Amino acid sequence: MRTYLARRLIQAVLVLWAAFTLSFAVLYLLPGDPVSVMAAGGGDTSAVAPEQLAALRKQYGLDRPVSEQYGSMVWNALHGDLGISVRSGDRVTHMIATNVPDTLRLASGALLLALVLGAGTALLGTYTRRPWLRQTLLSLPALGVSTPTFLVGLLLVQLVSFRWGLLPAAGDEGLDSLVLPVITLALPTGAVIAQVFAKSLRTALDEPYMTTALAKGASRARVHFRHAVRNAAIPPLTVVGMLVGNLLAGSVVVETVFSRTGVGRITATAVSAQDIPVVQGLVVFGALVFVLANLAVDLVCPLLDPRVTKAVAVAR
Repeated sequence: MRTYLARRLIQAVLVLWAAFTLSFAVLYLLPGDPVSVMAAGGGDTSAVAPEQLAALRKQYGLDRPVSEQYGSMVWNALHGDLGISVRSGDRVTHMIATNVPDTLRLASGALLLALVLGAGTALLGTYTRRPWLRQTLLSLPALGVSTPTFLVGLLLVQLVSFRWGLLPAAGDEGLDSLVLPVITLALPTGAVIAQVFAKSLRTALDEPYMTTALAKGASRARVHFRHAVRNAAIPPLTVVGMLVGNLLAGSVVVETVFSRTGVGRITATAVSAQDIPVVQGLVVFGALVFVLANLAVDLVCPLLDPRVTKAVAVAR
């Protein structure tokens, strides 16, 4: 178990380093000059004096060689400093920390609802003996995956808010304003969970030991909801770890559609303003969340199936 955990920790560190390095390279190669955009205040960048641009580049360290910029950013990041926003002058860590609670409420609520909807759809769809109900339930995930998030949000706003007047269409005050964004973000995530879990359940139910359990007198419900679920849980659990990144990406769209504050909104603003420190800080933050979520999944999987750690040992 210690070897298994050590390998996962090393992989987590490598993922963070790769995300930081790739984001630095991509942002450095992008066309445009964020310092010119900041100095012009969104106006004509050609009217900015060269002396002003040079002073700003020196202030933000953009006049140094690329290798020095990269080394300095890595060193500062290791000490919790992700730089200063070119657009606002605020520290990136403060900007992220200020907006994380709003996005965390949205993403955690969406993940919880997605787990309930996805697991419930897969369990009922594979358990029912009514062909029409099984076909309907197992077809819903494909519809959920193929429907764009922004379209779901707009439909909910049009029907629930404008036509029926049940919930607010925008804002982030109170629990009422959180319902529609959570549903919008949860539906595609729950659809993926349902697809993976349903397939895993069908595979588990076809195993010979399930037939043996039924022959020994175990009820169909016990075999389905206890034995099959335990053996089929690892694939959807692994997918949940990967879907955490999708929730953060989806928050950009959802927070824009519903005019909510959060990490998604500052991401959209930073990209449009070419605010490189903020964009890179958000990439590192997203990678950190992704790594922590998958690390948690890696720690839970051996509890469900000890063969996971044995497989890692054999692979070594």
